[in-house]
Amino acid sequence: MTTSELGGRVALVTGASRNIGRAIAVALGTDGASVLVHAHRDAVGAAETARLVEAAGGRAAVALGDLADPEVPAKIVEAALAAFGRLDILVANAAIRPEATIEDLSYADWRAVMALCLDSVFLLTKAALPSLKASDQAAIISIGGLTGHSGAAGRVHVITAKAALAGLTKALAHDLGPAAITVNCVAPGLIETKRDGEEPRHHATRTNVLGRRGTPQEVAAAVRLLAGPSMRYVTGQTLHVNGGALMV
Repeated sequence: MTTSELGGRVALVTGASRNIGRAIAVALGTDGASVLVHAHRDAVGAAETARLVEAAGGRAAVALGDLADPEVPAKIVEAALAAFGRLDILVANAAIRPEATIEDLSYADWRAVMALCLDSVFLLTKAALPSLKASDQAAIISIGGLTGHSGAAGRVHVITAKAALAGLTKALAHDLGPAAITVNCVAPGLIETKRDGEEPRHHATRTNVLGRRGTPQEVAAAVRLLAGPSMRYVTGQTLHVNGGALMV
């Protein structure tokens, strides 16, 4: 059932063609938001997410592009404005999580992860700022990760980027607080998602106090909360959604 708490609001969700990104887009649409669904190249998946947003009662549009290209983030923000005329909620979810030891990790591989997982969030924020400042309920939410706080083997580039998102969240909260823009990070861990490759090796040793994996919808619920009017006094925080695998 569609509610109106986010009615009239516009959200941009990156990496939304499946899994957590799709769940976030649908959750925001269910609550009345219009959603710009971004994907790198998966037009079919992005279109399905848009269909699900509309079936839930929201409006949706799709934009494709490689956010690791520094010219693309501004174009994706422009696509949201062209489709809906405003932007209130920026959800930076797009990421890659390859595994490699420090011995095998090339600088090019390091930079590829940083470009998508960290640099794109900076560039999206810069591009979105004029629109967010015009909103009376603006929110920036990045999707971090459990290993950015706990560490893990064979993922030095991914862990560094995810840890940096927590720092970027705090820095932006200070800078954008005077404009009443909230900035938060949601850090999922042990979430049941569909993967292209093998399960990350560190998952074999991870446990949590609930004894199960979470769902993309449970991560989306946290994002939805931070995007809504009831959380306007929460900023600069990292909200962990991991079943108690890490307690801070």
